[in-house]
Parts: sequence; C-alpha cells; structure tokens
Amino acid sequence: MPRATSPSSSPQQSPDGRPDDPVYLHARREAIVILSVWTIALVWSLTVYLGWGHAPLEGHTVLWWGIPRWVVLGIALPWIVADLFAAWFCFFFMADDDLGEAHEGLDLDEENRQRSRHEGPADA
Repeated sequence: MPRATSPSSSPQQSPDGRPDDPVYLHARREAIVILSVWTIALVWSLTVYLGWGHAPLEGHTVLWWGIPRWVVLGIALPWIVADLFAAWFCFFFMADDDLGEAHEGLDLDEENRQRSRHEGPADA
C-alpha cells in the first residue's frame, strides 16, 4: 500500500499551484526568525523595565558595576545578545541564494538603440 505524503514533506506551493521560489522561502524564513528574536528581546526589556526600572521604596538602587541593575539586564544584556545573534545569523544561518545572471548592460544597450532610432541620423 503506498504511503501517504504529509503536506510538510512536499515542496511548498503558491496559491496557484506552482512551487514557491527558494529565494522567497529563504527570505520568509529569515524574516520570521528575525522578528521572533526581536519580539523576545522586546518582551524581555519591557519586563525588566517595568519590574526594576522605577525607584525602589527603600531609597537605594541596586548597582552592578556602578550601573543600575535594570540598565544592565534591560539594555546592555539584550544589546550584547542581539549583537552575538546578528553575527551568528549573518555568518551561519542566512542563505546565499543564486539570483541568476545580471543583465544590467543589456538594458542600457536597448535604451540607446531605441533613442538612436527615434532621433534619426545626425547628418539629416
């Protein structure tokens, strides 16, 4: 008996039934990862700000290395983690897709030919 294929094992397809472009799939995957990490960092920072970012009732602020604890944990830590994540993402996760052959020069040549046809010979 043939085994049924699951939707996740077949290539992803666009609504009109054609397979999606791999460049599009990689860009979408990368965007989802970036937005997810950004959301996690936002929630972390807001939680730290709301939890420790106000003046304590006792009148003194907890300091780490001479900086308020909420600044270290809410600003410096996410910043450092974001830098490390960005380096990892760029060097190891991001796909380098082949976009095909560049045809920039052909466009200019075609434009010049059309212009010379409309202007006519210079001696006329």
